[in-house]
Amino acid sequence: MIPVMEVNSWITGKRAVSLPFTDYCEPIMTENGLFPDLMEALLSQGRKAKWKSIELRPVNALPAQYLPASVYFGHVLDIRRSEDDILGDLRDSTKRNIKKATKEGVEVTFSESMDALNEFCRLNCITRKDHGLPPQPAVFFGKIHEHILSKGLGTVALAKHQGKYIAGAVYFHFGDQAFYKYGASDKAYQNIRANNLIMWEAIRSYRAKGYAGFQFGRTEPQNNGLRQFKTGWGAREYPIHYYKYDLRQNAFVKDALKLTGIHNQIFGNMPMPLLKIAGSLLYRHMG
Repeated sequence: MIPVMEVNSWITGKRAVSLPFTDYCEPIMTENGLFPDLMEALLSQGRKAKWKSIELRPVNALPAQYLPASVYFGHVLDIRRSEDDILGDLRDSTKRNIKKATKEGVEVTFSESMDALNEFCRLNCITRKDHGLPPQPAVFFGKIHEHILSKGLGTVALAKHQGKYIAGAVYFHFGDQAFYKYGASDKAYQNIRANNLIMWEAIRSYRAKGYAGFQFGRTEPQNNGLRQFKTGWGAREYPIHYYKYDLRQNAFVKDALKLTGIHNQIFGNMPMPLLKIAGSLLYRHMG
């Protein structure tokens, strides 16, 4: 089985993605030799549905004849070990940042409430503007609360300093794995290192609950700063292969990865109300 969703967009075209807004989605197969038959059935469906392209996001590379569109990095931390062993594997700078936040009196709380998620959304808007990107619309996070947080499949971590929330993160969990999905912070308090304390407290919490792995999510290969942050936790790095089949060219094609561009300057200079509107209009096309 290859689970697929159709994205019907006048901006990015009518296309199939497995799956939108996921870091990866492995095809379900008893053996790799079945993939050509699955792919042929998917291509047949795509031609009938007039899809522009099909995007697959398996962790494991497909057979060599299939050209990957792009390769990202994933990071996973084994949290079945003792807390002292995990702490011992942290980079010295990561340990210092945790101690810094603790010394500054930062307090971390976990909640599944809509109020906590709304507070995260406020911080997320600040962070996305700093990065020159429109924020995910409020309805997107509303659906996360409805279908994930309220079902006991995730949590919101918030860091408070002197009575003000200055950083937050959203985590999902399923099976024996925990997933870091979204992070945000107020840049004015960056020197306090609240993000590091949030991550450490989340790792401690999921370890205490018996989870086996802590997934840090997808990282673009050009984003060296984020890769350094994640490897600083002692996480194992592994490749995530994305594949894109162009139904007009009848071939697997490469994707150009661009982290920055003129759009970042435009979004970064937008007033927050206008940036939120841009997010509401554009985000549905980006899955």
